[in-house]
Amino acid sequence: MAASELYTKSARVWIPDAEEVWKSAELTKDYKNGEASLQLMLEDGKVIEHKLDPKTKNLPYLRNPDILVGENDLTALSYLHEPAVLHNLKVRFIDSKLIYTYCGIVLVAINPYENLPIYGTDIINAYSGQNMGDMDPHIFAVAEEAYKQMARDERNQSIIVSGESGAGKTVSAKYAMRYFATVSGSASEANVEEKVLASNPIMEAIGNAKTTRNDNSSRFGKYIEIGFDNRYRIIGANMRTYLLEKSRVVFQADEERNYHVFYQLCASAHLPEFKNLRLSSANDFLYTRQGRSPVIEGVDDTKELCTTRHAFTLLGINESYQMGLFQVLAAILHLGNVEIKDRDADSSLIAPNNRHLTAFCELVGVTYQDMSQWLCHRKLKTANETYVKPLPRLQATNARDALSKHIYAKLFNWIVEHVNKALVTNVKQHSFIGVLDIYGFETFEINSFEQFCINYANEKLQQQFNMHVFKLEQEEYMKEQIPWTLIDFYDNQPCINLIEAKMGILDLLDEECKMPKGSDDSWAQKLYNTHLKTCSLFEKPRMSNRAFIIQHFADKVEYQCDGFLEKNKDTVNAEQINVLKASKFDLLVELFRDEEKATSPTGQTPGTGGRTRLSIKPDKGRDTSSKEHKKTVGCQFRNSLQMLMETLNATTPHYVRCIKPNDFKMAFSFDPKRAVQQLRACGVLETIRISAAGFPSRWTYQEFFSRYRVLMKQKDVLADKKMTCRNVLEKLVQDKDKYQFGKTKIFFRAGQVAYLEKLRADKLRAACIRIQKTIRCWLARKKYLRKRSAAITIQRFTRGYQARCLAKFMRRTQAATIIQKYQRMCVERKRYRQKQAAALAMQTILRAYMARQKYQALLREHKAVIIQKFIRGWLARCWYKRCLEAIVYLQCCIRRMRAKRELKKLKIEARSVEHFKKLNKGMENKIMQLQRKIDEQNKDNRLINEKLVSLESSYSTESERMRSELNRLRGAEEDAKNKTNQVSSLLEELERLKKELSTTQQEKKTIEDWAQTYRDEMEKMVSELKDQNGTLKKEKDDLNRMIQEQSQQMTEKMARAIVLETQQLETDLNEERSRYQNLLTEHLRLEEKYDDLKEEMALSSSVSKPGHRRTDSTHSSNESEYTYNSEYTDLEEGSRAREDVTRGMDTSLTLKLQKRVTELEQEKQSLRNELENKEDQFQRARARDDAEFKKARGAELEYESLKRQELESENKKLKHDLAEMRKSLLSDAATGAGAPGSPAYKVLLDQLNASCEELEVRKEEVLMSVSSWSASWTKVKSKLQHATVPPLASSKIQ
Repeated sequence: MAASELYTKSARVWIPDAEEVWKSAELTKDYKNGEASLQLMLEDGKVIEHKLDPKTKNLPYLRNPDILVGENDLTALSYLHEPAVLHNLKVRFIDSKLIYTYCGIVLVAINPYENLPIYGTDIINAYSGQNMGDMDPHIFAVAEEAYKQMARDERNQSIIVSGESGAGKTVSAKYAMRYFATVSGSASEANVEEKVLASNPIMEAIGNAKTTRNDNSSRFGKYIEIGFDNRYRIIGANMRTYLLEKSRVVFQADEERNYHVFYQLCASAHLPEFKNLRLSSANDFLYTRQGRSPVIEGVDDTKELCTTRHAFTLLGINESYQMGLFQVLAAILHLGNVEIKDRDADSSLIAPNNRHLTAFCELVGVTYQDMSQWLCHRKLKTANETYVKPLPRLQATNARDALSKHIYAKLFNWIVEHVNKALVTNVKQHSFIGVLDIYGFETFEINSFEQFCINYANEKLQQQFNMHVFKLEQEEYMKEQIPWTLIDFYDNQPCINLIEAKMGILDLLDEECKMPKGSDDSWAQKLYNTHLKTCSLFEKPRMSNRAFIIQHFADKVEYQCDGFLEKNKDTVNAEQINVLKASKFDLLVELFRDEEKATSPTGQTPGTGGRTRLSIKPDKGRDTSSKEHKKTVGCQFRNSLQMLMETLNATTPHYVRCIKPNDFKMAFSFDPKRAVQQLRACGVLETIRISAAGFPSRWTYQEFFSRYRVLMKQKDVLADKKMTCRNVLEKLVQDKDKYQFGKTKIFFRAGQVAYLEKLRADKLRAACIRIQKTIRCWLARKKYLRKRSAAITIQRFTRGYQARCLAKFMRRTQAATIIQKYQRMCVERKRYRQKQAAALAMQTILRAYMARQKYQALLREHKAVIIQKFIRGWLARCWYKRCLEAIVYLQCCIRRMRAKRELKKLKIEARSVEHFKKLNKGMENKIMQLQRKIDEQNKDNRLINEKLVSLESSYSTESERMRSELNRLRGAEEDAKNKTNQVSSLLEELERLKKELSTTQQEKKTIEDWAQTYRDEMEKMVSELKDQNGTLKKEKDDLNRMIQEQSQQMTEKMARAIVLETQQLETDLNEERSRYQNLLTEHLRLEEKYDDLKEEMALSSSVSKPGHRRTDSTHSSNESEYTYNSEYTDLEEGSRAREDVTRGMDTSLTLKLQKRVTELEQEKQSLRNELENKEDQFQRARARDDAEFKKARGAELEYESLKRQELESENKKLKHDLAEMRKSLLSDAATGAGAPGSPAYKVLLDQLNASCEELEVRKEEVLMSVSSWSASWTKVKSKLQHATVPPLASSKIQ
C-alpha cells in the first residue's frame, strides 16, 4: 500500500509550528497524488491550507492511533518520528505525571522539579527481580537490568547518565547507586554501601555549584565503579573524575555561585572550631560574591556542612584532616581578597601588612615576604642566567587566580584519592557496575575551552551509543533469522577526527602552546589554514577572526578562541609552588608532594587481589616540579576520555538520558522547544531513526492473531497460528518488503501497523454500522407500537374528560351568574362606605390642621417675645464682656510692656555687683555683718596668733635659757651648797615662771574657745541658709496651692454657671409645655364642638335611605346589572345632596379651626427644634470647654512637675554644697583656715553668691509663670462665658 493512500479524510497529521514545534491537524478531504497542498483543520477549528515543498513533495508526518499514545516505549509507536516522540513524552509527563519513558534501550528521564514518592524502599523491593518490560519505566528498572545481566552473563555493566545542566543527572546516578546498595548489601560488616552513598555529599560539596540552570549542578564528570564479589555483594567502589571546572573558583556569572563548600564554611564561621579561619559572610570574599546570589532557597548551608563532615567521618577522614581541608579552603578565599596595586605600567605591588595575605600565609604556613614577592614577580631562565621580572597588575592578578585554581584542583584530587582509599577493600573483585555521570552537550552564547572539551566527550559517547544501538538491532535480526542490510546512520567519526586526529584541533592547540610566542590569534589562523578548505564540518564565522564553528552531531557550535591557550597550558608560577612546598602545613605539603610512580586513585597495591584498574592521573614520577605541568589539559582529557571509552566498550552499557523540561524550574511544565533541542542532542531521535530505518514495529504471532482476528474470515483460521498470520498478511499487504516473518515475531516497516489499524478500524466500523441498522429498526418498530397503544388510550380518556368538562362548565356558568349578582351588590356597597369614610377622614384632618396652624402662630409670637428678651440681654452681656476683655487685654499689654522694660533694666543691672546687693539687701547686710565679724575675728585671731607665736618664741627662748641656767645650776650645784642664802630667791623666781606658764595656757584655752565659737557661728549660718531654702520651698508650695485653688474656683464657677443655665432652660421648657397643654385642651374642646354640630346636622336630615328591589331569578344577567346600577345612582345622588348641605354649614368654621391647629403645630415644632438646637449647642460648648480645660490643666500640671523637679535638683545641689562647706569648716576650724582669704571662706562666699543668683532667677520664673497662668485663665473664662449662651440666627432676632 502506498503511503499517500493513508492521507484520506479525517486522517491526522503533524505540521511544523514556530511556538509548539509541531501542531496536530486533521485532513478535511482526501489527498490525491500530484496535489500541491493539503486542506487541514487545526484542533481549535481553524481551517488552513498546508502547501507541500515543491522540490521534495514530502507529506507531513502522520499521527499514531490513539491506542498507541502514551506508550511506555517509544519504539512501540507505529510512526517513529520527531513529533510522535515529542507528543508521547508530553502526554506521559503532563497528563499522566510519569517522568520515565523507554526508547528502546534508552531510559528517557524528565526532571519534574518536584519531590516524588517513587524512590522509597518499597519501590526498590517492587522492582527487585523483575524484568525490564514487566513494570513501568524507572531508573530502578535500568539498575535492576544491569544488576541482573551482570549476574547472568558475568559481564561488567555500565549505566551512562547524560543530559544538560539541570536535567537531573546527579540525582539519577544517586538513585541508581542507592538501588545497588539496597538490593545487594555488603560482603562484610564494614557497611560499604553506606560509604558508597556517603561519597555523594562530599563530591556535591566540592564539585557542585549553583548555575542559572540548576541549583546543584555537577561541574565535573565522574565514573563510579561499584565492585561486587562472586556472590554479587558490594565490596567497594572506585571513582574517576573528568575536567573539573576550575575557572569557577575565581569567577562566577550573575545568579551563580562558587562550589558549595565555600558557602558552607562561611555560613558556619561562627562555630568555635572555625574561629582561627578568620571567615565571615560570603559577601565579604571576592571568590564568593561575584554571582550576587550567595543563598539557595530552601538550602541551609550550615546543615549541609554538618552532613559533609559526617560523610568525611564515615569515610575514615578524621577530624584533624577535615580541619586541614577547611583551612586550605579558607586560605583560597583569603587569597582571592589580596589586593594587587599598580606600582607603574610594568610592575605591581601588594601593600605591606595586607590582612588577607597575612591570613593566607598563616593558614598555609608560608612567609609573608616570599608570597608577596612571587605574587608580583616571576623568574625567567635563559641559557646563561636567571633573572626576576616584575609583573603588571593584570598579570599578577591572573597569576593569583591561577594559584587559587591550582590549589583547589590539588585539594579536589586529594579528596577523590582518599575517598577511593576509603572505598577499596582487600576482597577480590569479581565484577563491577559503572555509573557514569557526565555533562551533556552544551552550547551557550559564548563557548570556550570547557564547552569544547564537554562537546568532544559527548561526540565520543554518541559514537559509542550509535554503534551499540546498531549492534543491538543486528543481533535482534539475526536472532529472528531475518535477512538484513546495512542501516545508514549518522557517523560522527569525521567530527572526532577533526578534534583528536593528527593535525586536529587539539594537536594544533598543543603545538601552539609549545611555541614561545604562541597566542590565540595565531592558533586560530592555523586552524583556518589547516581545516577551512579540507573539512566540511569546520567553518569560520563571517564577522570574526578569533572564533571557529564545528558541526557537532547535535548542532553547530561557535567557539571563541580567547583563553584556549591559557586554559590548555594551565600554567602556574613555579616559584609560587616552591613557596607552598616549603610550607610548615603538613596537609599542603602532602597536596604538592611528588609521587614516585603513578598509582590508581584507589590506592590499591599490586598483589592485593581484584582486577587491574586504569590510572586516570598524569605521570607524576618526574624529577622536577617544572616538568609536572608539561602535559596540557587537552592531552590529559583526551587520554582520560580514551581510557573511559575503553572501559565502556568492555562493558554492557545502559543509557539514561535526562531531559530538562523548562528553563524556569517549574514543576511539571513542558517546553517543546527545549525538549526537542535536548532530544536531538542526547541521541534519542537518532535511536528512533535507526529503529525506523529497519523494522521498528514487532508483534508476536499470538499478539498479532489476537489483535487482527477481525480481519480474518472463518475459513482463513487454521490450527497453526503462524501459518494463519502469514496467509492473512499476504492478502492484506501486497508489498512483501513491508514485513518479515521471524521465528517468534512478525517485523513491520514504519507505518504498517497504522495501516493494519486502519483496516481493523474500517472493518469494525462496517460491523458497527450493520449492528446499528438492525438495532435501530427494532427500536423504531417497538417505539411505534408503544406509541399507537398509548394514543388509543389517550383518546379514550380525553373524550371522557371533555364530556365531564362540558357538564362542569354548564354548572359553573349558572353558578357564576348568581355569584356575579351578589358580588356586584357587595362591591358597590363597599365602595360607598369607603368614600363616606374618606370624606369624614379628610374633614377631620383638615380641621385639625387648621387648629394646629393657629396654635403654632400664637405659640410662635409668644416665643418670639421671649427670644427677643434673651437675645437683647445676651447682646448686652456680650458687649460688656468684650469691653471687659479689651480693658484687661490693654492692661496686660501695658503691664507686659512695662514688665519687659523693667526686665531689660533688671537684666542690665543684674550684671553689676551693686544690683545684686540691691536685690539682696537683707542677705548682703547679713553677709556684711558676718564678713565684718569674720574680719574682726580674723584680726583678733591674727593678733592672738602673733601673740601666741611671740609667747611661744619667748617661751622657747626662756626654756633654752632655763635649760642653760639649769645646766649652770647643776654645774654650780656644789657652789649652791655654799650659797644657801640664794635658795629662797630662786624659789620665788621659779614660782613666777610657773605663773607665766599658767597664763600662757589660759590664753591658749581662750583661743580654742574662740575657734569653737566661730565653728558654732558657721553652723548657725548654715542653718539659716537651710531655713531660707525651706522658706523658698514653702513659697513654691503656696504658689502651687494658689494655682490649684484658682483652678478649683474656676471649675466651681463654671459648674454654677452651667447649673444656672440648665435651670433657666428647664424653666423655659416647662412654660412651653404648659402652653402646649392649654392649646391642646382648647383643640380638643373645639373638636368636641365640631362633633356635636355634625351630629345635629345628621339628625336634622330627613332623607330616607334607598331600598333594594329584588328581581325574578329568571331574568337575564343584563337586566340585573341595569337594575343594580340604577339603584346605586339614586343612592349616590342622595349622599351628594347631604354632603352639600353639611359643607355649606360647616365650611367656614372648619377652615378656621384647621388653620388654627396648623399654626399651633408649626409653632410647637419650631419651638421644639430651637430647644433641641440650644441643647446641642450647649452640649458641644461644654464638651469643647472641658477638653480645653483638661488640656490646659494637663499642660500646667506638666509644667509644674518640671519646675518642681528642677527646684528639687537645685535643693539637692545646695544641700551638697552645704555638706561640703561643713566638711571643710570642720576640717580646717582648728588651724584657722576659715579666715577671710582662706579656701574655705572663698568656697562659702562663692556658694552664697550662686545661691542668691539662683534664688532671684527662680523668683522671676515664678512671677512670669503666675502672670502667664493668670492670662491663660482669663482667656479660658472668657471662652466659657461666650460658650454658655449660643448665638441665634439673625432672622429670628428680627
